[in-house]
Amino acid sequence: MKKMLVVAAISILCNAAFAGDGLDDFLRNTNVQARADMSGFSVRLSSQFGVDNVQVRAVLGSVGQPADAFMIFQLGAMSHQPVERVLQVYRSGHGKGWGAIAKDLGIKPGSPEFHALKRGDFQLASAGGEESHASHGKGHGNGHGKNNR
Repeated sequence: MKKMLVVAAISILCNAAFAGDGLDDFLRNTNVQARADMSGFSVRLSSQFGVDNVQVRAVLGSVGQPADAFMIFQLGAMSHQPVERVLQVYRSGHGKGWGAIAKDLGIKPGSPEFHALKRGDFQLASAGGEESHASHGKGHGNGHGKNNR
């Protein structure tokens, strides 16, 4: 009985250790992909967020990590704020974290957007401009079995 409890406790601890932090995992993976092909990453951001490549390169040049550029554009889209405003908040609040930056941009804690941020429930567009299907979260979207005919 004690052995089973010890095994169960170790299993729970190991699963918790490897469960990962949604946003941190997404940002880490985004940085790896971007560094492997920075020009392709720029094109993907341009396509996904509907901005010209010059603006993408400007943002990439003003942030510390490629994933930070993705988050600048993503938070701009989520908060309906221009990229310049998001960059301003990013610079003044750098080090506070993306949750604090999101709040400063008017994204309310508890909102679907804020929950997506915390889960890292974002997709980086594929090279063709479509969203990558590598990380679509847990499938809690609209319409699962509701009036789908």
